[in-house]
Amino acid sequence: MKAVIQRVSRAEVSVAGEPVGRIRRGLCVFLGIGKNDGESNADYLAEKIKNLRIFEDENGKMNRSVEEVRQEVLVVSQFTLYGDCKKGNRPSFSDAAAPAEAEKLYEYFVQRLRGAGLQVATGQFKARMEVALTNDGPVTFIVES
Repeated sequence: MKAVIQRVSRAEVSVAGEPVGRIRRGLCVFLGIGKNDGESNADYLAEKIKNLRIFEDENGKMNRSVEEVRQEVLVVSQFTLYGDCKKGNRPSFSDAAAPAEAEKLYEYFVQRLRGAGLQVATGQFKARMEVALTNDGPVTFIVES
């Protein structure tokens, strides 16, 4: 699994012009699921994201997690994180999980975050989505399981 994590002051995902997920301050997580990923990968990534200390403390240092500051998470599925652009000009997605398996792991990942007590909004799996966000910092990390 791969995740691009952005600390945001706001984020929203829409399908056909209608908002389906929205958060105020927190994390926007773009989640890619590979063909060899399983629940253990989702467990690892959910735990890592929940505890990643990327929010500022009273001294202005990135020393607090999303769990500690009680902010929200928006999770958006993004199979293009598994796009391989090494050969030619058309990305290959042969390393991405099949849609049915990816959706199960996406839902499992979201439930792991919710089970940890986080407020989680989502996009719509397999939909053409528009994501609007304001990156706070900017702060962006890539995490892989």
